[in-house]
Amino acid sequence: MTNIAPRPYPAATAQQLADTGIASVLARIFAARGIRDVAQLDTSLQRLLPFTLLKNAQEMARILADAIAAKRKLLIVADYDADGATACAVGLRGLRAFGAHVDFIVPNRFEYGYGLTPEIVRLAAQSTPDILITVDNGIASVEGVAEANRLGMQVLVTDHHLPGDALPDALCIVNPNQPGCEFPSKNLAGVGVMFYVLLALRAELRVRGQMTEDRGRKLVELLDLVALGTVADVVKLDENNRILVQQGLQRIRAGRCCAGIQALLQVAKKDAAQASAYELGFVVGPRLNAAGRLEDMSLGIDCLLSDDAAEAAQIAEKLDALNRERRSIEADMQQAALAALEHINPTDSSSLALFDETWHQGVIGILASRLKDRYHRPVIAFARAQNGEIKGSGRSIPGLHLRDALDLVAKRHPHLLQKFGGHAMAAGLSLREEHFDEFKAAFESVAQSLLSPADLTLIIETDGSLAPSEFSLDIARSLEQQVWGQGFPQPLFEGRFTVQNQRVVGEKHLKLKLATLSANYDAIHFFSTDPMPSTISAVYSLAVNEFNGNVNLQLIVRHWQATTE
Repeated sequence: MTNIAPRPYPAATAQQLADTGIASVLARIFAARGIRDVAQLDTSLQRLLPFTLLKNAQEMARILADAIAAKRKLLIVADYDADGATACAVGLRGLRAFGAHVDFIVPNRFEYGYGLTPEIVRLAAQSTPDILITVDNGIASVEGVAEANRLGMQVLVTDHHLPGDALPDALCIVNPNQPGCEFPSKNLAGVGVMFYVLLALRAELRVRGQMTEDRGRKLVELLDLVALGTVADVVKLDENNRILVQQGLQRIRAGRCCAGIQALLQVAKKDAAQASAYELGFVVGPRLNAAGRLEDMSLGIDCLLSDDAAEAAQIAEKLDALNRERRSIEADMQQAALAALEHINPTDSSSLALFDETWHQGVIGILASRLKDRYHRPVIAFARAQNGEIKGSGRSIPGLHLRDALDLVAKRHPHLLQKFGGHAMAAGLSLREEHFDEFKAAFESVAQSLLSPADLTLIIETDGSLAPSEFSLDIARSLEQQVWGQGFPQPLFEGRFTVQNQRVVGEKHLKLKLATLSANYDAIHFFSTDPMPSTISAVYSLAVNEFNGNVNLQLIVRHWQATTE
């Protein structure tokens, strides 16, 4: 069931914003997203939260500065998603610019699992590093850090995931979500945490007289990578993250991004000058993630580290091919999942847990996300691993904090979960294959206890209807200039239209001419060829459509339903 509801907003705040000269429709959109002052829309770097608020950032900076001075060997232990890849690239580029001797290793997810495991520590030890630096992982790696300490390596943890009951015995931990950290933005991605550590390191090296202005400016050049990782990891775009993303996008649009991002945009036939958060999250991010899902994320990291356009283009082609393969695997898995659900009604339950021995470990997260969107239920999809284990990847809906739900399962059934971790909206876990049915029942019991019928009803929130004068290119351009994403959703509008014309284009999209009492509008419904009735109620967004040198307003239909005449 789907309900369409206007997003509430404080009218007084909207009026105050409008009084500053902001268009009234934009004022109510911003007010509905918690903007109280026009200053909150300022995305200049001067408004970034200071690194001094991030617990242990300055301590880690001193450790790294000492290590650089002593020419100690540093090894970054990366993660196999886009956040981990960009965090690794940011760490390598930044540390090398500051004179560090640093390399990286990234676990193959199928051989070593997630994070700083004892196995990956022993592999890392073969290159005899003095210090291991985790990026986008490590906060739960109690055993891995202990193994590193045993082997004589120090560990610096940079992470953003929620900690478990015990912290690892690392030399230093920087994580906005660790106990005692008062950093106001708990939503930094792993790449954001690494960037902040570098900000602190730059300041420390300046105090020591070891930082020139030219070297210091190198950090600004990393903002394209910070933006990519932040958007791709679907963290909440709070005020601080919007600054990081907007600054990165400005560099990409100006043609000042790294060769790897430029190549990934080009292979997808996207114009860097028109790049938005959408391109980062749904074009570049998936191609980068494809390496970690199907093979080895070192290929993606190599792409982001390359300064040679031809080399980057060659790697981007490989990543694009992997992404096409990933899509094919995903389509087969989704077909199998839907077939398995044919004989049951998913809406009769509060959750979905699915396992198929043929499914690919690297794609179960995407499958869970697709099914979550389709059925508006928390979903965990499992694939067979090794030694009788199955690994699950879950996606959740508002109303159920997935990691906390798994923690509750673990407390009620201590023998079930071998490992688990994650966020409110996404988590991973492993268990014995013979325990799947028991886990499925336990997870459903927890979901039923935490979710209400209202939570299980999909609500599409809109920003209301538009006045005739608000269907304008100026408004569309203003909207496109903003950073939208998780926690700061792209504006959607609702209205009633007459369908004057419709035809299929590109074999999979519906091109439309929609009319109101006052005007006609070009529109498109992507990835749908189902014909529409003569009158519809539609949820849509505004877009600037440029084609053959012509620029016009276009409505992007996101949802529709038939209406009576």
